[in-house]
Amino acid sequence: MSRPLGAQISYMLKARGVDVIFGIPGVHNQEMYRGIEEAGITHVLARHEQGAGFMADGYARASGTPGVAYVITGPGLCNIMTPLGQAYSDSVAVLTIASCLDETAATRGQLHQMRDQVAAAATVCDWSEMAQTADAAYRLIDRALNEFAANRPRPKAIHVPIAALEGQADGPQHAPLVAPLKRAEVNPGDMRELAEALRAASRPLIVYGGGVARADASNAARVVAEKSGAAVFLTYAASGVVAADYPLY
Repeated sequence: MSRPLGAQISYMLKARGVDVIFGIPGVHNQEMYRGIEEAGITHVLARHEQGAGFMADGYARASGTPGVAYVITGPGLCNIMTPLGQAYSDSVAVLTIASCLDETAATRGQLHQMRDQVAAAATVCDWSEMAQTADAAYRLIDRALNEFAANRPRPKAIHVPIAALEGQADGPQHAPLVAPLKRAEVNPGDMRELAEALRAASRPLIVYGGGVARADASNAARVVAEKSGAAVFLTYAASGVVAADYPLY
């Protein structure tokens, strides 16, 4: 069924398992909002894009599924960069979809204009790309969702020009990308080298991060610490991996 691309994006996200979107509507991204309710997605309105980003981040951490945020051109994208930077640091799956101006080189003084919106988001995201066509938007969304599942989860940003969002488009014509069922295998040689280093160390210190908690590897992490006699430091994202009463915590 043909719809404005902005609405089709919401329908596609719903079909890919997205049930909640955080954000703020505006004149530039209103087409993205047309499809949210129709597609059966719950929208959580924020008072500021930074709040929308942190809510998407928290939702991703709590649910184990990607957090998605809709923002407007320029300042809206800049406002969400702080939580995107935090999501990058903590390896959290947050997808931001922003409207952007159709043309910025020949015309100055447009509403919400900035010099390079895509490059700005790239400073705090795993990647930041512009989708000039409906097919490009669909494929970038699938790429983001696939990478969240298969690789280290880090935020992605997709920017879609206003004219493209308003233009009529059919839904995606390709099947969803299928993420690998499991992540890359650990190299046994690397593990042997690590084990030997721990065995030879006189005063080992292990720093555990949030990836241990997300991989449900807390039990293994505790065993490694105890067997090696290592002192343990936890990042904030790894809180609880090792009990506070562990003697060398």
